[in-house]
Amino acid sequence: MIMKKVGIIVGSVRPNRRSMQVANWLKVQLKKSTKVQFDIIDLKEVNLPMMDEPKIPYLGLYVHEKTRKWSELVQSYDGFVFVFPQYNWGYPAVLKNAIDYLGKEWQGKLVSLVTFGGHGGSQAQIAMKLVVTGLKMAALPVNLQINLLPDDSTATADRKLNTYNTQAALLKTAFENELK
Repeated sequence: MIMKKVGIIVGSVRPNRRSMQVANWLKVQLKKSTKVQFDIIDLKEVNLPMMDEPKIPYLGLYVHEKTRKWSELVQSYDGFVFVFPQYNWGYPAVLKNAIDYLGKEWQGKLVSLVTFGGHGGSQAQIAMKLVVTGLKMAALPVNLQINLLPDDSTATADRKLNTYNTQAALLKTAFENELK
């Protein structure tokens, strides 16, 4: 049996970002799956410039090698978890830029949103739900909103993250049930 693959996209690249800590915690929770492989995809490593493709992404006529590689990477996954903080009541521009580079590649892919911030990132989720709906992604019903404060220490953030282990287990089950 070929294992299904889900990419955990780290949606922030700023220095001292919390996104990687959240993604690593989530991967530990999700790796307990025997049916789905979860991989971290760090947008800092993908390193896409601000949109520089001359044609609309939906056509798939990419000029730049970096875009073709990004397209191939996205196509190789069955679903995604977008992990991102709430920035000014929205999502980070780097995440939107990475999404906007592509078009058809996102269609039909399962997606869950894991946001965090002082209020759990609820407004960022609302804004991103419009985007994933427009891309015709298949939104899962399990989406985490994690309360973390910018000045939380790493240890405090770890303690807070572990209070969401049950929700992460529900997310794992949702992916397993949908990716048969």
